[in-house]
Amino acid sequence: MKKSLDEHAARFDDLAGEYDDDKSDEYRACANLVVEHATPEVNDTESPEPPRDRTRSAHGDVVLDLATGTGAIALALAPDAARVVGRDISEGMLAEAERKADEEGLENVEFDYGTFREPNYDGPVDIVTSNFALHHLSDEEKREAIDVIAALEPRRFVLGDVMFFGEADPDEPFYSPDVDDPATVGTLADALTDAGFSLTAVERVHDQVGVLVAERPPTAVEAAGESANR
Repeated sequence: MKKSLDEHAARFDDLAGEYDDDKSDEYRACANLVVEHATPEVNDTESPEPPRDRTRSAHGDVVLDLATGTGAIALALAPDAARVVGRDISEGMLAEAERKADEEGLENVEFDYGTFREPNYDGPVDIVTSNFALHHLSDEEKREAIDVIAALEPRRFVLGDVMFFGEADPDEPFYSPDVDDPATVGTLADALTDAGFSLTAVERVHDQVGVLVAERPPTAVEAAGESANR
């Protein structure tokens, strides 16, 4: 990480009030794809989805949104989720997210301090999301973060971020080299598969922006539950 957590937090505290108004088309497209891939499934006994995709949705999915910022992803997913937990390092961003949740009358959303590697949450998780934040970590720190996410045993992890699909153009960087440290798609894919995920979708928004969707195979306990529900 090129800046400390406190430095990043202070920077985003300063940006919180105007953060939602100062976003690129690529950022918005990336966020929309994250929401599309992460939208919790509605419980439906007639659903054509495999049993595992329905079993944990019986009472709605729990979503953990890491680096939630002003809550754009968390608030968009809340209407279809049982619960959404947002974590961020910026008090200013969290205050803005809470304000918007109150305005929208959402009661199933919780925001608090947490990092990628210490999310400050140990409850059940079905879906983990993150948009435009993991690139602040070094490649090794990204691996550590993905391992922490895998240990929470979500069935799906949807990551939208700055990432390199090819060689970065030094004359037109989509990121700030002094604070950001994006990885290649291959590096992220390797980290996900090494953590036990299977990469099921890759969405290219821009040469330097994309969305990765990773699924985790069911544990023995989950598999037994699926068999009982068949």
